[in-house]
Amino acid sequence: MLFNSIDFAIFLPIVFGLYWLANNKLKLQNILLLVASYFFYACWDWRFMFLLIFSTLLDYFTGLKMSETNSAGMKKFWFWLSISVNLGFLGIFKYYNFFVTSFADGLSQLGLHVNPWTIKIILPIGISFYTFHGLSYVIDIYKDRIKAEKNFIDYALFVSFFPLLVAGPIERATHLLPQIQRERHFNYAKAVDGLRQILWGLFKKIVIADNCAEYANQIFNHSATYSGSTLVLGALFFTFQIYADFSGYSDIALGTARLFGIELLRNFAYPYFSRDIAEFWRRWHISLSSWFRDYLYIPLGGSRGGTWMKVRNTFIIFIVSGFWHGAAWTFIVWGALNAVYFLPLLLTNNNRNNLETVAQGKTFPTFREFFSILLTFGLTVLAWIFFRAADIHHAISYIAGIFKPSLFSIPEVKPLTVILLVILFVLIEWRGREQPYAIADFGLQWKKPLRYALYYAIIFAIIWFGGKEQEFIYFQF
Repeated sequence: MLFNSIDFAIFLPIVFGLYWLANNKLKLQNILLLVASYFFYACWDWRFMFLLIFSTLLDYFTGLKMSETNSAGMKKFWFWLSISVNLGFLGIFKYYNFFVTSFADGLSQLGLHVNPWTIKIILPIGISFYTFHGLSYVIDIYKDRIKAEKNFIDYALFVSFFPLLVAGPIERATHLLPQIQRERHFNYAKAVDGLRQILWGLFKKIVIADNCAEYANQIFNHSATYSGSTLVLGALFFTFQIYADFSGYSDIALGTARLFGIELLRNFAYPYFSRDIAEFWRRWHISLSSWFRDYLYIPLGGSRGGTWMKVRNTFIIFIVSGFWHGAAWTFIVWGALNAVYFLPLLLTNNNRNNLETVAQGKTFPTFREFFSILLTFGLTVLAWIFFRAADIHHAISYIAGIFKPSLFSIPEVKPLTVILLVILFVLIEWRGREQPYAIADFGLQWKKPLRYALYYAIIFAIIWFGGKEQEFIYFQF
């Protein structure tokens, strides 16, 4: 069930209505949300429900065991049992074929030819996300940061809450569980704000991402036949596609959760207006970046220690982040390239220079800020080529194809309407860059007819420019 589908448009109002009919009945509300979440997930493939429920039971049970035992040895046993099984499932479903084929390719380079045994299996949707929910919960219990949750319904809802189940944001027990356990009362203003964020998320996904996808796919799939200028355009289309697609999903998820009185972690903060790569990673997929920071980077020593430790830890966190996105060398190179971008800032202690929103309180950035944004954006676009390419050879040939005399020619592909839509999108995002989402305060001071005209214009654009229904990119991760 896609957020941008008719099915979801029917599902959400039904769940919303039943949920608030049970107002002041917290247990019933949580049960209803859990049942709705399992139904939502089963719509993808009911067979993988068993994996989701098993993972939930595993972490719930091991969490209780760690809290109950007074033995450090037994606590460590239950901890590593949970970690091993969770990562084992993730490894089998997501990474087994990659390691097997990579090993076989390595042997073939030495003249040894083997036929690797691979498995034909569908990647369970959302496995990377709900696995990380469970891992953070178990790690926090092991580190004595939280106590184990005894109410299974509450814990299962924390793992499986349908707005975040298949593509995040990656929640923490310390943030979401207290909201699940607390009575929630209908708040009209919050519900309207949630609907507004859902509307903006749908605009990003359907109008921007899906239309950019059509031309990004066309250019990347036939990159050898296009001029350098067209390849640049293809890279730009994918750059806006992946941002509008994923941040659009996050907007819909956050808006949907707000309808039920729950606030999820913010996942995007206008990353393409970043002035350096460090700022970009504080604003892109925030829940994943902070997860790796807290559960991998800091335990490894973070930026403490000598130069070698800083370099090592930086490459580890970025490469693991790349590998989390997919079992392919292109993702690993994408992560390593971002590490290369990030290291000069870290080693010169300039990685925390830009903590505030660019041009805060102003209409335009300074020339220096504008140049920094363009440079950071250009580096990001280059890295996205590896992310999107079919393989390393494709990425290198794509980049090589850009730097040809044809770079200065007129692109063969000229979708003027899509380009104008992207420009309009960027302008709206720039105007709203100090808000949680771009239209959070857009038109709030207008008279009601004018404000509603704005909303109807966005709805009209969604219908008019909506093409073929496409899955969200991050569903594959």
